[in-house]
Amino acid sequence: MTSIHDVARAAGVSISTVSYALSGKRRITETTRRKVEDAVRELGYRPHAGARMLAGSQTFILAVTEPLRSYTYAPAHMAFVLAVAGAARRHDYDVLLLTQEEATAGLRRVTSSRLVDGIVVLDVTTDDDRVALVRTLDVPSVVVGVPADTDGLVCVDLDFEAAARLVVDRLADAGHRVVGLLGHPHAVYVQGSNFPPRVRDAFLARAQERGLEARFVMPERDTASARAAVTELLGPDGDCTGLVMHCEESVQTTALDLLRERGLAVPGDVSVVSVASTFDTAALPVPLDVVPLVPERSCDRAVELVMAQLAGGVEPVVELLEPTYVAHGSVGPPP
Repeated sequence: MTSIHDVARAAGVSISTVSYALSGKRRITETTRRKVEDAVRELGYRPHAGARMLAGSQTFILAVTEPLRSYTYAPAHMAFVLAVAGAARRHDYDVLLLTQEEATAGLRRVTSSRLVDGIVVLDVTTDDDRVALVRTLDVPSVVVGVPADTDGLVCVDLDFEAAARLVVDRLADAGHRVVGLLGHPHAVYVQGSNFPPRVRDAFLARAQERGLEARFVMPERDTASARAAVTELLGPDGDCTGLVMHCEESVQTTALDLLRERGLAVPGDVSVVSVASTFDTAALPVPLDVVPLVPERSCDRAVELVMAQLAGGVEPVVELLEPTYVAHGSVGPPP
């Protein structure tokens, strides 16, 4: 399928110049316009959503692709869907939600039928078929997340690596020497979700840089597994005094319940920090310090970047949002 990139190469101009030539939105020289028109005819190019938007025939619909996989934690992921929908409405756009796990078929369908003006890709995996597909589509697209290969993509996400370093530094600066990370279920890591490995790897690397002993466990979602995981992190001698939780709300609640049952006070005996949580950690049984993952921040920016592409082009970029640390009194010096 001929793309706008092919036309640009054949005409010897930029992609944005091709868009301008097709839409008439900006003035270009007659010579350049003829080059573009000749390339369009020779290649049989048919403009897709982005060019139609510039030409005034937009649909005012964005496709939001969010596969509901077997290991998907629905509350967090739907928060991102709602955030995209809210951001889209502020630009007078509606969203078309694609939830099937084999999401490439849905993307092909809505783009080939010219149903949408742009695409927002959520819950991207490290090697995601949707990423390979959007590269071939002449449709403004933004990926929320960072896949392994970002070449030619517009990506936006929380800087999860910086978030992990932030919590390790907070614990190290408070004097803790043994820290543990309570992670997601094993399947989340092995099936390619992009952000949990980024938190894990940055956590372990920063702990090593700061001279800390670091532990990491991956509990399942059930209570027994969560309790066993926290017990493993604390160690038989209770030498782990800094606990970082990057997991679902129910698992974090179970961890706090276990600490209470053992008579361990937060932060008197164990300091606890939640990282990249989408829920209100101040409402947990013990209010927790947190580096929050705010869906509106990344989704608002994603929609802005789609609109910028529709308005005239955005260079490929990986835009990482700086994390913030919110203190609720759950970190102190070790006992």
